[in-house]
Amino acid sequence: MMARRNTRLEDIAALAGVSISTASRALNDSPSVNDRTKQLIWKLAREHDYPFRRHMPAGPIGATGTIALVVPRPQAREVQLDDPFTLELFAGVGDAARERGCDLVVSHFAPTSYDDLLAAMTTSRADGVIFLGQSSLHAAFNRLSETEGRFAVWGAQLPDQAYCSVGSDNLLGGRRATLHLARLGRRRIVFLGDSEAPEVQQRLRGYFEALDQSGIAHDPALLVPAHFTVESGEATMDSLLARGIAFDGVVAASDLIALGAIRSLLHHGRTVPEDVSVVGYDDVPFARYSRPALTTIMQDTARAGRLLVSKLLDGGGVGDIRSERMPTDLIVRESCGG
Repeated sequence: MMARRNTRLEDIAALAGVSISTASRALNDSPSVNDRTKQLIWKLAREHDYPFRRHMPAGPIGATGTIALVVPRPQAREVQLDDPFTLELFAGVGDAARERGCDLVVSHFAPTSYDDLLAAMTTSRADGVIFLGQSSLHAAFNRLSETEGRFAVWGAQLPDQAYCSVGSDNLLGGRRATLHLARLGRRRIVFLGDSEAPEVQQRLRGYFEALDQSGIAHDPALLVPAHFTVESGEATMDSLLARGIAFDGVVAASDLIALGAIRSLLHHGRTVPEDVSVVGYDDVPFARYSRPALTTIMQDTARAGRLLVSKLLDGGGVGDIRSERMPTDLIVRESCGG
């Protein structure tokens, strides 16, 4: 077994069964080398501590490391990188990476399967990968964690989870939002959100717990699917109003959904918060500037960024990184009237 600190380019080439020139071109990401060979050579370089970063094009400053940021496709829909909460997470990770002297690379890749996740790891020359979102990839992330320790995930903590995730206490957040409306006397409270998303599933559980705690019966008619966009929030609220279903409160799974719901309510002559109280989720920057200003559940994206980067850079390897939940805060503004 060769001493890892003395690994040479010719050693990597021999292990891969290719010529030295092919190994060199692969480490430089040359299009003349096929992806499978590149993946093999990058993997061998990592395993044998070969300093292949010196083959990469020099940056203007010379970072101590590189972090790749990958956003999975949410529930088989297209990725929206302009989502305000996603941008806030980008900023949180970027600031934390800068504090650690690391470059941040945002990937175009939107994985939807285990093979995609594996490709994201093995084709990246970054020191580690942060995935912003779990989508429907929980089982795939578990499988990936059996052989890879260089990644962390923003998302929910789920049963039987083997990988590291950082996220908010979604159960508590959903419960707080719903209890706030119940304490204001609201008894017909709508939940707007895509319950296929793991984090929204937990917010929905919190909603149910708050209804039980407040002695309010569950009504399936008040559970309305909505995607994380203003347009979806508005369209689903339009549909709810068209069906003539009575309600006096709304808990939305995101601020964008909440703002779309408010837009629909106002268009239909309903006043907010007099007729309907609305609570969002995320506390994106413009929530405080909407009219009425939006009551919401705050997630601390700056702290999230620091935790994700720390887990990635300071973890001990495969299976050694502990998941972490962050507290949530209820930010009371005008949209619920109290």
